[in-house]
Amino acid sequence: EYIQDGIDWAKVDFEDNQACLNLFEKKPLGLQSLLDEESTFPNGTDLSFANKLKQHLSSNPCFRGERGKAFTVCHYAGEVSYDPTGFLEKNRDLLHMDSIQLLSSCTCQLPQAFASRMLVQSEKPVVGALHKSGGADSQKLSVTTKFKGQLFQLMQRLENTTPHLKPNNFQSPGSYNQGLVLQQLRCCGVLEVVRISRSGFPTRMSHQKFARRYGFLLLDHVASQDPLSVSVAILHQFNILPEMYQVGYTKLFFRTGQIGVLEDTRNRTLHGILRVQSCFRGHQARCHLKALKKGIATLQSFVRGEKTRKEYAILLHRHIAASSIQKYIKARSCRKKFERLFDASTVIQSVIRGWLVRRCSGDIGLLQFGGRKGNEQEEVLVKSSFLAELQRRVLRAEASLREKEEENDILHQRLQQYENRWSEYELKMKSMEEVWQKQMRSLQSSLSIAKRSLTFDDSRRNSDASVNGNDDSWDTGSNFRVHESNGGRSTSAGLSVISRLAEEFEQRSQVFGDDAKFLVEVKSGQVDASLDPDHELRRLKQMFEAWKKDYGARLRETKAILHKIGNEEGSADKAKKKWWGRMNSTRFN
Repeated sequence: EYIQDGIDWAKVDFEDNQACLNLFEKKPLGLQSLLDEESTFPNGTDLSFANKLKQHLSSNPCFRGERGKAFTVCHYAGEVSYDPTGFLEKNRDLLHMDSIQLLSSCTCQLPQAFASRMLVQSEKPVVGALHKSGGADSQKLSVTTKFKGQLFQLMQRLENTTPHLKPNNFQSPGSYNQGLVLQQLRCCGVLEVVRISRSGFPTRMSHQKFARRYGFLLLDHVASQDPLSVSVAILHQFNILPEMYQVGYTKLFFRTGQIGVLEDTRNRTLHGILRVQSCFRGHQARCHLKALKKGIATLQSFVRGEKTRKEYAILLHRHIAASSIQKYIKARSCRKKFERLFDASTVIQSVIRGWLVRRCSGDIGLLQFGGRKGNEQEEVLVKSSFLAELQRRVLRAEASLREKEEENDILHQRLQQYENRWSEYELKMKSMEEVWQKQMRSLQSSLSIAKRSLTFDDSRRNSDASVNGNDDSWDTGSNFRVHESNGGRSTSAGLSVISRLAEEFEQRSQVFGDDAKFLVEVKSGQVDASLDPDHELRRLKQMFEAWKKDYGARLRETKAILHKIGNEEGSADKAKKKWWGRMNSTRFN
């Protein structure tokens, strides 16, 4: 990958364990293959197996033969010495079929389970070297073959899962064995992998991904360039040393720990951006909330105002109804009280008057009342206390009677004042009507005079036009015909203006008369209306004065125009007379 991207790099030296793996797994001269092969020979012994190993594997640098049968293997983690005594017998692991059948025929479940499992394993496909002694027992798997299968399954499981280190050999929580963990790291090659990774460029990223991930840290005019320029600009901006990275054709290669600086800066920048965005969005949300609250408050004010107005209208209607009901109830109670007082006064007056009459006649001690029967009479002795109480009541009744008489006198005076004012108001109305009628008559007479004068001028003009029509042969009369036609049109226009003024006069006089009559009826009480007749009468008078001024001004303008037309017509008549005299003189001559 370094060569493909063309970066400057130095080859990393690391210890290769392939020779040790070939020592165990290489076919047909591997340690395991030779063990299976020697196990197939009936006459094979541990010594022959050791000699064969020294003969065939002495060229491998990881194998070293020792004296006797022993040999040493240089593993990745260290050297291990092995004694091959008993290897062949253990590798064969013979168990005859008769023993398996014997176990399967037992009545106990445990031997039957062992026998069934052995039978299942014997029926599996054969893998690796076989024991070729012949017969049914020859189709058996060696221990080495089983171990290779188990190792293959273990490797598959490790590739499919995530392996972990054991903190201790007792599987107890909270216990950490530092030496054990270090030995696992060394034996598993983790430390070697870390050393190799630190010697090279473990962090690799394409130009596009690097520019897309960190390009926003630059300015806009730099971030808009190609990905390679953006990547180089980012490296220069953050002062990353040249020996800590390499720029390839398609990727950037970083040493360990260099990408963390960029990630920290990126995270801080993103955190600041998110903080600014959160503040701005919070401000927007608060503004929106304020506007929403203001709108809700406005809507609520309108709704509550409308509701309050409706409730006030209902309460006002109820108040008016209650006032009317109270008025009628109070009036009725007052009438009843007045009737009771009137009846009591009548009774007291009758008693007092009877007592006075009897006192004057000398019959003081006895009061005679008519009984149920017309012929029977009873005499009642009147006590002096009862007479004193009656006298006090009489005095109070006389005092209240005097107060009522005084109130009646005041009411009569007010009524007399109102009648005097009403008579004055009627006199004013009559005088105003007379003034209006006089003004109307004067305006009507002036209009009739103007009409008569216009009709007279028109008839005279028509007669002159008929006289002039007989002498159309002279050329000098053409100018007068044109003047007469103009005069006729102006006369007709004046008549139309006068007719319109007359119509307006008739309409206005009728309207003002009807209004004045209506106000008089309202004032006298003949018509019920919710208005002030005095105020309306003053307003009607002001309207009549304004119209009268306007109408008089227009009438004067019309008179002036008619007078001007009459002067023009008089000058035309004089000219015609002169022309007629000249024509007659020439005719008679």
